[in-house]
Amino acid sequence: TISSRQASSSPGVVNSLSMQLQDSVNKVFSRRWNKSRDMVMQEQLVEDYNGDYIATAASASEACRHRRLIALPLNDAFDPPMGMFSHGHVQTGDKISLPQNFWTAIQLNKAEVPWLVSVSRIPESDDSSPDSAMVTPPRVEYCEGVAESVITPHIPANSELTQVVGGPLDFRSPTSYVFLPLWMMRALGIRPGEIVQVDLMTSAPAGSLAKLRPHSKQFAKSITNPQAVLETELRHYSSLTKGTTIAMDYNGERYWFDVVDCKSAPKGESAPFIEVQDCDIATDFLTDRETLLEMAKKKKQKQQEAALL
Repeated sequence: TISSRQASSSPGVVNSLSMQLQDSVNKVFSRRWNKSRDMVMQEQLVEDYNGDYIATAASASEACRHRRLIALPLNDAFDPPMGMFSHGHVQTGDKISLPQNFWTAIQLNKAEVPWLVSVSRIPESDDSSPDSAMVTPPRVEYCEGVAESVITPHIPANSELTQVVGGPLDFRSPTSYVFLPLWMMRALGIRPGEIVQVDLMTSAPAGSLAKLRPHSKQFAKSITNPQAVLETELRHYSSLTKGTTIAMDYNGERYWFDVVDCKSAPKGESAPFIEVQDCDIATDFLTDRETLLEMAKKKKQKQQEAALL
């Protein structure tokens, strides 16, 4: 460590420290500049694509129902005021903050309640632009203990999911952006700032049955009537998408569930997604992940013991 007396008596040391400080400052500003530049370029790509789509749409109702948008996670700033239905459920529901054009789309397309939108990854084969930036980048793979790549604490039920369905939280998102719950971003395998495709849906099958797998055995142990609690919490979801892992809060604890299967009414056919709002839907609990993992470990241990005999 160089003392202040040594530094003051040695111009070379002072210059060296000054250069180190300047270099550190330059690196910080360079990182911020590059990040801002990349974001501006991303916004311009989105605006150009959406502008071309609007210009070539066959009607006003078609022009406002489809967008490519930059996805960011919802946070507490989007939490509705106390007393409103979705208050406290920003991360434990399927509600999305959308740009104003989707409110116009709902009106012009006469969409029925519950209003639903699909959020999809953009595969390379569907990209009409020569710029590869308009394609959703490769999936963020789940990696145990790596905070940057794990946007929710559990591996998703389906690691190849390309589409999820949700409902509008509000219509105050900036023109080129959409804000999603964290579990929805994890389901699609996307990082904040990546581009997704958002479309208004005018029809979806009504649900009759949802098969859900709790992650923890504590959900059934800690709650007297888990079936009633689950059905109450499902009111914060307009829809369920097969293969997603959704979150619910109860008594200060967060519980996770895999949506293993969705059955539509009236024939009970399996569907990739279903409406659950204003539907007479039943829920079926499957054996929790924790128990399945314990059973698999015991089975493997028995096989190893048998192999030694």
